[in-house]
Amino acid sequence: MSNYCVLFPGQGSQNSEMLDSYSSNNVFNDTIAEASAILGYDLSDIIKNEDKLNNTLYTQPIMVAVSIAIWRVWQQKVDKLPSFSAGHSLGEYTALVSSGIISFEDCLKLVKIRAKAMSEAMNSVDGGMAAVIGLSSDEISDVCNELSDDSQVIQPVNFNSENQIVVGGHMSVLQKSIEAFKKKGAKFVKILPVSIAAHTSLMNKCSDILYKELINIDLKDSIFPLVHNIDGTSKSSKDDIIDAVCKQVHSPVMWTDTINNIGKLDISVFIEIGPGNVLTGLNKRILKEIPTISISDLKNIDQALELL
Repeated sequence: MSNYCVLFPGQGSQNSEMLDSYSSNNVFNDTIAEASAILGYDLSDIIKNEDKLNNTLYTQPIMVAVSIAIWRVWQQKVDKLPSFSAGHSLGEYTALVSSGIISFEDCLKLVKIRAKAMSEAMNSVDGGMAAVIGLSSDEISDVCNELSDDSQVIQPVNFNSENQIVVGGHMSVLQKSIEAFKKKGAKFVKILPVSIAAHTSLMNKCSDILYKELINIDLKDSIFPLVHNIDGTSKSSKDDIIDAVCKQVHSPVMWTDTINNIGKLDISVFIEIGPGNVLTGLNKRILKEIPTISISDLKNIDQALELL
C-alpha cells in the first residue's frame, strides 16, 4: 500500500449538505453527536441554517467536527496510517487531531475560543478578504505595501497557488486594491463574502488568547508528522507546535510551499478529508504529478483506496 498524506480544508468549504453523503454511517453520526454535546448545540440544526453556518462562531468548530467525522470513517476503511498530515488555515486544527497531538474534545473547545477571538477582533474594524488571480506574490506584496500605512493594512494571507493569492485587511483598503491589482495585470479580483481578516496583523491579539489556552492543554507526541502551513515544515517539540499554531492566526498560509515540500517526500497520493474539494483543486495547480482525491462524498472512498 502506497504512502499518502491527508489534507484537511479550512473555513469556506462548508455547505448545508455536508452531512448528507455520510448520514447512513454510524461512526460519522456518532462523531457529530459527540461534537454537538461538546459544543453545546445541535450541529445538524446549525448546518441547515446557512446564515448560522456561515457565521465564524459556528463555521470553525463545525468544519473541524465534520472533517474529523469523515476522518474516522476513513480510519475504519483503511489499515495504513498516513505518512503526513496538513491542513489549510483552520484545517490545521483538524490535522492536529488526526495526528494524535490534541484530543477531539480539546480541539473543539480551542477552536470555539479561536472563532470567538477572531470575531471579537473585528468588532471595531471593518475588515475582510479578497482573492487575486494572475499576479505573482511579489507583485501582490508590492501593491499591499503601497496601500498600507500605520492605520490601514492590506496583507497577503493565503498563498494558494502560484497565481491565486488571497489578501486581507481593512475593507477601505481592500476596495482600493481592486483597481491597483487590475492595473498590475490581475486577471481576477473579488472581495470574498467573509467579515474577518484572517491571517493578518489584525489578529495579533488572538495569538495571545490561543497561547494561554494551549499551554494548559495536554499535547501528545504525533502519531505521524504534521506539516504546518506557516512554513511548510513539521515540528516535534510541544513548544514549537504551540508557537506555530499561535502564529498561524496572524500569519499567511503558505499552502504552495506546504504542498511542494510534502511532494518532495515519499508520497504517492493526497487524500482530502472534509467538506468540499477546494484543496483537490488547488493541488492540481500546485503539484499535478501526485494525484489528489476528495472523500467529501462517501462514494469516493473506494476510489481513494484504489489509489493506495
